[in-house]
Amino acid sequence: MTDDKDVLRDVWFGRIPTCFTLYQDEITEREADPYYLLLPRISYLTLVTDKVKKHFQKVMRQEEVSEIWFEYEGTPLKWHYPIGLLFDLHASNTALPWSITVHFKNFPERDLLHCHSKDVIEAHFMACIKEADALKHKSQVVNEMQKKDHKQLWMGLQNDKFEQFWAINRKLMEYSPEESGFRYIPFRIYQATTERPFIQKLFRPITSGGQLHTLGDLLKDVCPSAITSEDGEQKTQVMIHGIEPMLETPIQWLSEHMSYPDNFLHISIIPRPTD
Repeated sequence: MTDDKDVLRDVWFGRIPTCFTLYQDEITEREADPYYLLLPRISYLTLVTDKVKKHFQKVMRQEEVSEIWFEYEGTPLKWHYPIGLLFDLHASNTALPWSITVHFKNFPERDLLHCHSKDVIEAHFMACIKEADALKHKSQVVNEMQKKDHKQLWMGLQNDKFEQFWAINRKLMEYSPEESGFRYIPFRIYQATTERPFIQKLFRPITSGGQLHTLGDLLKDVCPSAITSEDGEQKTQVMIHGIEPMLETPIQWLSEHMSYPDNFLHISIIPRPTD
């Protein structure tokens, strides 16, 4: 991979100032103060909210406490989506801090997966890594790794250790010179205005003529409404890690540098602010 380490660091250390407040109908022994946290964009909500849980459980009656879950303006937040993706998709054009509501009961079974331990998050994370490597390298890189390498990827993410994570992840981002890119780009496109969870299909980073495919090429092929509209006015924003990349950016470069730790490019298509 081309070595733009500053980009990798900037992506890794992206943070979202967040204010957690307890849902008004939760039964408490005394009033619950809000809790403020800088959330890492690249992590998962249920991986970094132990302090939030402890803070609110202190004022709860224990018999009222069941599985914790979070929502933003009425939308339950999926813990298996990275935090940065959740923010870009649901809240990117709102004022900071991001205001998240905390619940301890009435778990929304139809909207959220249960997450009873960090083992569940690890299993989901490693499944994504393996799926991405199947697309990029026919699973050859992951299969050649030892179990301790898999563990190092997970511990690097869990403990927010950039060097520890990238010492192993670098192997997943490499390809031989004669290949000039990955087999297929692991990506998912999410749209704020549709019920469809996400779009994912096979897309090569290089054309049959050897030219680099761009982000614009990907969107034209997979989600043309994101970059064109009937009246010619651009009504949507394309967001990755809180920024709007240029459509001319090679998709191979984006995959190497702007993927989340699960090795997927998570791309949000959201309405452009009108004011």
